[in-house]
Amino acid sequence: MWHLQRSTQRLLALLAALPLAIIGLGTLYMLGMNYLEGLPRGFWQSVEWAAETITTTGYGYDSHWQHPLMNILVMITELLGMFFVVLFFPIYVLPYMEERFEARLQRHLPPMAGRVLIQGYGPAVDSLVVELGKAGIPLVILEEDDDLARSLRDRGYDVVAGKLEEQPDLLAGITDARALITNADDHTGATFIMIARESGYRGTILALAEDPLHRAPMEKIGASAVFTPSHVLAAALAARASNLVNPRHEGLYQLDQHVGIAEFRVHASSPLAGKSLVELRLRHQYGISIVGQWVDGHFNPVNSVRPHIEPGAILVAAGAHANLRKVESLAAPINRSGPIVIAGHGEVGRKVAQMLQDAGETTVVIDTHAEDGVNVVGNVLEQSTLDRARVRDAKAVVMALSNDSAGIFATAVLRDYAPELPLIARVNRGPNVGRLYEAGADFALSVGQVAGQILAYHLLEEASTVVEQHLKFSRMTSGTLIGDHPWRAGTGKKTGAAIIAIERGTEVFTEFDDVFRIAAGDVPFICGTASSIDKYSKVYAATAARAIAS
Repeated sequence: MWHLQRSTQRLLALLAALPLAIIGLGTLYMLGMNYLEGLPRGFWQSVEWAAETITTTGYGYDSHWQHPLMNILVMITELLGMFFVVLFFPIYVLPYMEERFEARLQRHLPPMAGRVLIQGYGPAVDSLVVELGKAGIPLVILEEDDDLARSLRDRGYDVVAGKLEEQPDLLAGITDARALITNADDHTGATFIMIARESGYRGTILALAEDPLHRAPMEKIGASAVFTPSHVLAAALAARASNLVNPRHEGLYQLDQHVGIAEFRVHASSPLAGKSLVELRLRHQYGISIVGQWVDGHFNPVNSVRPHIEPGAILVAAGAHANLRKVESLAAPINRSGPIVIAGHGEVGRKVAQMLQDAGETTVVIDTHAEDGVNVVGNVLEQSTLDRARVRDAKAVVMALSNDSAGIFATAVLRDYAPELPLIARVNRGPNVGRLYEAGADFALSVGQVAGQILAYHLLEEASTVVEQHLKFSRMTSGTLIGDHPWRAGTGKKTGAAIIAIERGTEVFTEFDDVFRIAAGDVPFICGTASSIDKYSKVYAATAARAIAS
């Protein structure tokens, strides 16, 4: 009996309970008619009455009663009949028929040789599942929720449904698996790890944990490595919001007071929008170098496939401070003062706030519930809440809402409320990243992207994708650029790294007239991403220049 499916058990229980109810009610009816109404009825007559009443088909000979207790009995029987009729089909019959005709879920693991087993499907493993598919590595998903398991099966995944607490032998045959990944809650994940090791599995077990304090215990009971992707996500968001957490302009200190770097949001009405760098001639007119632009959270260097300045993009420019100020009238500068507003005080929001505060940033936390760490209680969708949080005076806003739909709408509201404000958004599911950018986010990152990068690095031996690109300033030797003009050598187009200054003896030049040429002893200052500077070194045979001892 206990090995039957739940719908079958319920249907058999109903079929057993129904005749018992009819016999019981018929017996009560017979006794009531004999002793209360004074109109004796036989057993089968009474059972017939009970069956007619409980099935709501109507009455035969008996339709009126005098004694109150008989009336009460009749009413109770009628209500029980309605109960049986209303619940019989949706709860008992339909589930039974569905299970008879639908494809049954697997309840045991298939042969696992060369396969990856993932326990618990969710946003954190979305990206990994896609990467494994691209790499041609077969996977099996172990899921406790039958409805989710059916949905995954209908999407083409190999799914096994079951609970380890109820099926201790569920992991039989796991020893040949390529790797195991647990994405369940920490307690269930720990059970999974222990049963896998007890079953003789000696391969890699990677665990995604909710609490960093559980990493050591999970490793102790058999996990090869334990990661907390939500905390890595919080660190990436905090780093994007503040240079104090992780400076995005490495090496800028070498130029001292000579050169600065600024970021400008290019509005659709700006004279810069839609124009090419060649057409704008910003170097010749304003003496600044365009390093690249942020579009949809990705940094596109000057040699990218986007030759035009995108409306809504964040333009990154380097040059003398006075020259940068000349460009401020063309595009709005990004505010680098004021507090950082954090919308949402869940697990990720709390960690972002803690990291920013530890770095010395001032934070304002908005949440709908009053609790320690929340500065403004209210709905981020309401202007009164944004006014109280002084969002327009903020350096940036980090959207750390736990619901993607709410986050997308809140991003659109904030972009309308403060068009020039940098918006950094947390996302649960990878497919919603694009929607966040459409709504106006400057940077969006999902927990699936973070976890996928971590797991792919360990499973596929792929280099970890950089979550947040950083600009780097580097002093280089002249290399093969001797005799060329700094701005006409085409370094940006060829390598993505731009020459933004030349050190000659004790002088530093940030603007170059037509006759200026790079000499043998000159030290160009190069700005770009780490990869573009590496490419610059190879193309122009340049090496890092030694600092002159003072």
